[in-house]
Amino acid sequence: MEDIASQIPLLIKGSEKAFSTIYNHYWDRLYYVAYQKLQSQEAAEEIVQEVFLTLWRDRQKLSIHSLSNYLAAMVRHAVYRYVASEKAVKNRELRFEEVQKKNLNLEDELNNKLALKKILELSNQLPLKCRLVFQRNKLQDEAIKDVAKELNISIKTAEAHLSKALKFIRLNIRSFLCLFF
Repeated sequence: MEDIASQIPLLIKGSEKAFSTIYNHYWDRLYYVAYQKLQSQEAAEEIVQEVFLTLWRDRQKLSIHSLSNYLAAMVRHAVYRYVASEKAVKNRELRFEEVQKKNLNLEDELNNKLALKKILELSNQLPLKCRLVFQRNKLQDEAIKDVAKELNISIKTAEAHLSKALKFIRLNIRSFLCLFF
């Protein structure tokens, strides 16, 4: 194989043969270095191709004393840039996911408030005792026996009022939920 150092002046002048010689000589080594750092075949190949593309594109500006050290440094810097870029992408994805979760939570909260508002509106259409049993038991989370005692009715009567209220609300909320969701 030709002396690689003698290929540098030819490369600078635009010799494709010199470039191919350098490419064939260093590609495997550079790939190995990139792969060791990234553990990704695709990323390592991309970085090595980028290094050689940059080498060809900037060939006339080159001032190379040791091609092997120069290419190794190019790969090292390309790996750093790649890792930083991947980290930035992951951070953006995480922030996007957090925003999405917050939006879903806000949407759920809004949906819950709207559904609760509709349930309250429907419960206000119930007869007085029926409404009081439902609102205290289901909306204010009081035990049915406590509600019955406060309203001075039997537990069975309170349960009957609650059943009537639930049936009425279920029937009337279905159409709202179908339109809403």
